[in-house]
Amino acid sequence: MSQQPIVQSFIAGQWFGKQADQALLSPINGNTLFHTHSDAIDFGQSIDFARTKGRQSLLSMDFQSRASCLRDLGKYLLEHKEALYQLSTQTGATRTDSWIDIEGGAGTLFAYASMGRRELPSGNLIHEGDAMPLGKEGGFYGSHVLVPRHGVVVHINAFNFPIWGMLEKFAANFIAGLPCIVKPATSTSFLTEACVRLMHQSGCLPEGSLQLVIGRTGDLLDRLDGQDMVTFTGSAATAAKLRTTPNLITNAVPFNAEADSLNCAILAPDVAVDSVEFDLFVREVAREMTAKSGQKCTAIRRVLVPENHMEAVAERLTARLAKVTVGDPNVEGVRMGPLATHVQQYDVLNQLDQLLKTSTLISGGRDGCQPVGDGVEKGAFCQPTVLMSNDPDAEGGAHDIEAFGPISTLMAYKDTDHAIALAARGKGSLVSTLVTNDPEVAAHVVPNLAVWHGRVHILNEEASKESTGHGSPLPMLKHGGPGRAGGGEELGGIRGVTHYLQRAALQGSPTMLSAVVKEYVRGGDTIETEVHPFRRYFENLQVGESLLTHRRTVTEADIVNFGCLSGDHFYMHFDDIAARDTQFEQRIAHGYFVLSAAAGLFVSPGEGPVLANYGLDNLRFITPVPIGDTIRARLTCKRKIDQGKVSPKGEPQGVVVWDVQVTNQKDELVASYDILTLVKKLSVG
Repeated sequence: MSQQPIVQSFIAGQWFGKQADQALLSPINGNTLFHTHSDAIDFGQSIDFARTKGRQSLLSMDFQSRASCLRDLGKYLLEHKEALYQLSTQTGATRTDSWIDIEGGAGTLFAYASMGRRELPSGNLIHEGDAMPLGKEGGFYGSHVLVPRHGVVVHINAFNFPIWGMLEKFAANFIAGLPCIVKPATSTSFLTEACVRLMHQSGCLPEGSLQLVIGRTGDLLDRLDGQDMVTFTGSAATAAKLRTTPNLITNAVPFNAEADSLNCAILAPDVAVDSVEFDLFVREVAREMTAKSGQKCTAIRRVLVPENHMEAVAERLTARLAKVTVGDPNVEGVRMGPLATHVQQYDVLNQLDQLLKTSTLISGGRDGCQPVGDGVEKGAFCQPTVLMSNDPDAEGGAHDIEAFGPISTLMAYKDTDHAIALAARGKGSLVSTLVTNDPEVAAHVVPNLAVWHGRVHILNEEASKESTGHGSPLPMLKHGGPGRAGGGEELGGIRGVTHYLQRAALQGSPTMLSAVVKEYVRGGDTIETEVHPFRRYFENLQVGESLLTHRRTVTEADIVNFGCLSGDHFYMHFDDIAARDTQFEQRIAHGYFVLSAAAGLFVSPGEGPVLANYGLDNLRFITPVPIGDTIRARLTCKRKIDQGKVSPKGEPQGVVVWDVQVTNQKDELVASYDILTLVKKLSVG
C-alpha cells in the first residue's frame, strides 16, 4: 500500500480510486508526491450519468442562473486559493506562475459569469440575430437558434496549467448547459483534483455537471456519439492522433484542438536601440521564456530581429536572463522553477540538441544550470537558453522544432516582408507580438500576421501601461490558431459558449417563430389590452404585448424648435433651397426628432414599474419625414432578460427590450429600433 496520497477520479458523483498505480515525482527534488489509481473506471456509467443526471440538473437552470453559479464558484475558489497555491508549488510553479493558473482560472469564471448575465437571454435557447422575411407578403420568416446539445464534452488538458486549463473550458460549456468529463495531464493532475474537490465542496456544482478522470481514458472516446464533443490542449502530434480516433470520425464528433505552436515576436525596423520599445521587446521575450519555465503554449519560441539589431538584442536578452534565479520555488528569490517532470526535462534537452544543429548557442545550454535549494540536483531543471539561427530561411530548425521549455531562437530578417515570411514558416501559431511605434508598419504587418496567428499583440510604450502581455489569453478574446496550432478556437467571449451549442435554422410564420424563440418577431400576433405596457411589472409583462399610439403631424415649428433646442441646424432641416437639390427634394425632420416624438407618443409619463431607458439598438431611419407628414408608433415587448439584478435601493429589476416601429400616414416604415428599459420586478428571483 502506498504511503503517499492517491489522486482520485470523481465519477458519477463519487470519489473513486483506492489502489496505487503510477508514482508522481517532485520536479524539484525527485521525491514521490502522489500516486495515481489503478482502479478501472466504468466509462459507460460515467457517460450515462453525464447525459442523464448531468444534463437534467444543468437544464433545470437557464443561462442566467448558470452564470450566477459560476460567479459563486469563482468566489469560493478565491476564498480557498492559498491551499491551491501551496500545492501548486509542488508542480514546480513559482507564486507568479501559480497566480496565472489559480487566480487566472477564477478570473475566467468571473468573466463568463458577467458576460453570461449581461449578454445571454433567460431560458435555454438563444435567438441568433433578428428573423428575416423569406417571402413578399410577410408571412414566412427565417432565423437561427442555438440550443444545448444532448451530450457530454470530454476535455483533455495539458500539464502546464492544471487549474486554468480546466476552468477556461468549463466556464463556457457550463453556461452552455453541457456536462463535462475532464481528463487532466497525469503529471500535475493532483492540483486539478484539489480544485475539483473544492468545486464539489462549494455546493455550487449541479449534480453530474463535472466529472474528473485521473489516469487512463480507456474506451472513453469510443463511447461518444454525434451529440458529444472533445476538446484537446497539448502537442500537435497528440492532437493529430486523437482527432483520427475511428469512433470520432464515424460519428462526426466535434473535435477542437489547441496545440503548442512556434509563436514569434517581431522587433519592427522603426524601433531604435535606445527606445522604450526596444526595452519592452527584450523584457517581453525574457518574461515569456521564464514564466512557467517556458512551458506555455503561447511562449515565444522565435525572436525575429532586424539584422542591424541582432547583436544588441542578444546582449540585452542574455544580460536580463542572467539575473533570473532558477531553483526550488519555495526558496525566496527564485524566479523560475523546474520543468514539470523529468520526462519533460529529457524531451526539452533532446530538442535543444536538435535545434543546435541549425543554430548557435548564445547563452544557457544543456550544461551549467545551478539551481538553488535542497535536493535540487535530482530535480528537472533547465536554464534559460538563447540560440541564434544560422540560416533563418533554411528548412527545419526552429521553424519546426519546439522545445517546450525556456528556450528561444533569435532570427535575423532583412525587411518587414522578410519578417512576415519567417513568421509564416511556423505553419500556424497561437499568438505573435509586433513591437513597433509606427502605425504604418503595424497596418502593413498585422493583417499578414493574422493569416497565420490566432492573436496578434501590438506593443509600444502607450499599450505597455495596460498590456496583459504576449502570453496571456483573455476570456473576451479568441484563443486558438490555425495550422500547427490545432485549428481550434476557445474563449472569445460569448462565442466560446456558442461552440458548445447546436445551431439550427428555423423557417415559419412570424407568430410560430415568436413562440419558439420566446421573442417577438415582426408580423407576428400581438397582445393588446387596456393596460399600457409601461404600467406592468417585469413578471406580468408578456412578450408580444403591444401598444399602437395616437398620431402626430410634424410641423415646421417642430423642426425649428428641435433645432434650437439641440443646436442641430443642418441645412437639410433649415435651408429650403439647398434641400430641393438633394435626393429628398424638400426639407425633412431631424431623425432624432422623430425618435423624440415617438417617445412622446408611446411613453406613459406617470410613476410606474419602468425605471429608465437602458439603451438603444439597431436604429435605422428608413423613410424621410417632411413637414406635414403624420407619424405614429407601435411599441411591442420583444424580449425579457432576467439578470437577477437589484437597484442601488435594493429593488429587483429586469431588462425589457421593446421593438419600436414608427410609420407615416402611408403606413411606410419611418424609423426602426429596439429600446432597452430597466423594469421593476415584484420580487427577487
